[in-house]
Amino acid sequence: MKKVAVVILNYNGRKFLKEFLPFVVSRSTQLADIIVADNCSTDNSVDLLNTEFPLIKLIINKTNKGYAGGYNEALKHVEAEYYVLLNSDIEVTEGWIETIIRLMDSDKNIAACQPKIKAYHQKELFEYAGGAGGFIDHLGYPFCRGRIFQSIEKDVGQYDDAREVFWASGACMFVRADVFHLLGGFDEDFFAHMEEIDFCWRAKNKGYKIMVEPRSVVYHIGGGTLPQSSSRKTYLNFRNNFSLLFKNIPQDKLIKTFVIRLFLDGVAGLKFLFEGHYKDFLSVFKAHFYFYSNLKSLKTKRRLLEQKQVGQVYHANIVFEHYILKKKTFTDLNPNKWS
Repeated sequence: MKKVAVVILNYNGRKFLKEFLPFVVSRSTQLADIIVADNCSTDNSVDLLNTEFPLIKLIINKTNKGYAGGYNEALKHVEAEYYVLLNSDIEVTEGWIETIIRLMDSDKNIAACQPKIKAYHQKELFEYAGGAGGFIDHLGYPFCRGRIFQSIEKDVGQYDDAREVFWASGACMFVRADVFHLLGGFDEDFFAHMEEIDFCWRAKNKGYKIMVEPRSVVYHIGGGTLPQSSSRKTYLNFRNNFSLLFKNIPQDKLIKTFVIRLFLDGVAGLKFLFEGHYKDFLSVFKAHFYFYSNLKSLKTKRRLLEQKQVGQVYHANIVFEHYILKKKTFTDLNPNKWS
């Protein structure tokens, strides 16, 4: 058993495995065990692994429980000090593991860390899924250094400092194994999208740090399972965002936050409607229906968790600042509004 286990959760990612797994093997095997956990693929991914990568350990999940449940199940069978949760559509670079493990070894209070994530097809740009570290505003809207909503920055070294962040991207997340299991892994009800933010928030509420180490670089295609324009993705994002807010936000901010969010989600739904995106409009409605119909179970989850005032939160409305005040980059944000 090696100290690090790179675990790739695969669902119908045969073409990505064929293209990118050789890079993971050549640039990781001296430091890490490499494992592919298949989430009930129907595209002959398993056949490819057995024939072309026979030395790669393979875990077969019995059912497809999405990203959250898929990793929870797979990691029950993986022994390591550190897990690296890696999307199948990522090209890793030389030294991508060493720099992050060195950082995490230096501080046992670091629960998770991500590398700098750049766009595979436009390598000078940050990538949507994580950029140079994830943050959140006081209303629960996530954004990144290098990406605010659809505004994606060119990487010119402006975010090359290792620093504490609010959340680390699930596209490439290094996580301390004992902390992952201590916190119960991901919330499987999320299925996919924002489960990593929920995990990081719960870790921060326990006093752990989340970091980014930009000296480690990976290139991500993105949208390999659900494209950005998917109404299913819209549903999961709105649904899961409400769930993670309700579970983790401090009690004194709960009611005010949800009143404002209800209004803003209504505006977002109407915007979808007026632009002719009818499926996305219905997705917002369905997401809210899910929240209300599952409020009892969410209250139970909330009671079992700690809710604290945590750092790396932007105490302004990123929606207003981006769309109305036209703040397009992370450096445009007000430095006096951070906790």
